[in-house]
Amino acid sequence: MRTAFYISDGTAITAEVFGQALLTLFPTKFEHVTIPFVETAEMAEQVKQRINDRYKTTGERPLIFQTFVDDNLRQIINHSNGVCYDFLHSFIEPVQRELGVDPVPKTHRTHSIHEQTYDFRIDAVNYALANDDGSNLKNYDQADIILIGVSRSGKTPTSLYLALQYGIKAANYPFVEEDMEQLRLPEVLKRNKNKLFGLTITPERLHHIREQRRANSRYASLRQCQLELNEVERLYQQEHIPFLNSTHLSIEEISAKIIAKTGLKRRKY
Repeated sequence: MRTAFYISDGTAITAEVFGQALLTLFPTKFEHVTIPFVETAEMAEQVKQRINDRYKTTGERPLIFQTFVDDNLRQIINHSNGVCYDFLHSFIEPVQRELGVDPVPKTHRTHSIHEQTYDFRIDAVNYALANDDGSNLKNYDQADIILIGVSRSGKTPTSLYLALQYGIKAANYPFVEEDMEQLRLPEVLKRNKNKLFGLTITPERLHHIREQRRANSRYASLRQCQLELNEVERLYQQEHIPFLNSTHLSIEEISAKIIAKTGLKRRKY
């Protein structure tokens, strides 16, 4: 098994995201090691030794994905026994040539409290928590989007991801068993119909998820799952509500598809 290090003088989130995205293309098993906030030469030397020790132990050069702003720290890691891939410095020169502007290196520029979208993201997370699962209908007029669907179809985690990553205020509303006999949109949803986005899922997957929560219950039965999904999807079609099947999608993929389908934008100042 090869080792992949993700190292930065910041959070290392960028190195981790880019590195793991690349490695998913290769049918090889990796041990992933993330080391953020390597901010001094002493810390960089310790990390370098850690990389060298791994090389001695395994006999294979670790892959190093790094995003250092500080050139001295970057050079220390580059002199390790790992194979270094530097995302930032690979693109700085061509972007500099195109823009005609010199870069101004600064640590903690991304993924920090100084990021312009930070306040929007915190407000959006607070909103998503306060308006989860139909618990606070009076604030739906403030929503950027309202996710609807049966219980356990992915509404809550998607709402929180949209808030945290995009600063989007996402409420969500569940359709429950009691709604199924005469399923219709409540008045608060009718009033905000242009904000509605539906989630659905296969009955088998929903059954599996619900079984983990309430095993051998009517709520988790395959028949009940099928009934609820049939009714909800019929409602989506009748009301012309856009919807997405979440069965084989991660929360990241669901969120990205919602953004693409609705045209919602990341919140900025």
